[in-house]
Amino acid sequence: MAVVTMKNLLESGVHFGHQVKRWDPKMKKYIFAERNGIHIIDLQKTIQSIKDAYDAVRKTVSSGKTVLFVGTKKQAQQAVQKEAERCGMYFINNRWLGGMLTNFVTIKKSLLRLKKLEKMEVDGTFENLTKKEISGLGKERIKLQKNLGGIKEMKELPGILFIIDTRKEAIAVAEAQRMNIPIIAVVDTNCNPEGIDYPIPGNDDAIRAITLFTQIIANAVVEADNEVGLKIIETLGDEDEDMDSLLNDTSRKEEDMEIDIEKYTTEEAYRAAKEDEIVTEDDDDSGTQIKVDIDKAYEE
Repeated sequence: MAVVTMKNLLESGVHFGHQVKRWDPKMKKYIFAERNGIHIIDLQKTIQSIKDAYDAVRKTVSSGKTVLFVGTKKQAQQAVQKEAERCGMYFINNRWLGGMLTNFVTIKKSLLRLKKLEKMEVDGTFENLTKKEISGLGKERIKLQKNLGGIKEMKELPGILFIIDTRKEAIAVAEAQRMNIPIIAVVDTNCNPEGIDYPIPGNDDAIRAITLFTQIIANAVVEADNEVGLKIIETLGDEDEDMDSLLNDTSRKEEDMEIDIEKYTTEEAYRAAKEDEIVTEDDDDSGTQIKVDIDKAYEE
């Protein structure tokens, strides 16, 4: 199946850019034409860019790393949260706090604080506090949840960022570049695609276009997870086959041993032992060795 079709892009209005006077000259190679004072984006290049980004996400997730969805503009908030939750990844959809990547140690402390406040609310700690204290802690929890709720379980830096509107998320772009984290971004005709690892030329203002882009990236994550699951199942299947072969080998060895034991009579065993005349055995209690006479042992 194709990652996306031209029909999907046209129906979602991905091809509509900004007014000509608001364009960024560095987007020239992605612009197809001008209609009524509005730039039209070349959807052939958009499709190719989407495929490249799709493959990048699949490789990142398959290697065990995570994807961080970033979209704080009103049109993107709902779609970013919904699709990130659908594929089990992290998201920022309210506000990008400065240092979220470059100062992740401090952000971790805020995440621990959020978890602590949630635990206090559940375990009955609030019952021993005054109304004023409860109100203050409640407001703090809501604020932390609003800004950090989407990355509450994130224990390390993400493997790749997916960003809606690089102008709006300029701080996120700068931090990712500084931390050498790959960036996938939807870039409109008023954006600068330089410094973006996987730029996707398209409309970053229409809700339908934003929803389509986030769905595609989420689908890449889901597909990568499914591939990892299939690999695990195949590996388990191979292990079962190996175990069966080992069991068969063991049974063959037991059969061979039975044959050897039948050939190896009691008299032969006695003769082999008699050549050494004395056999030593370990005494479990004292740790010393006891000498045993073979003739006496067989007589007994």
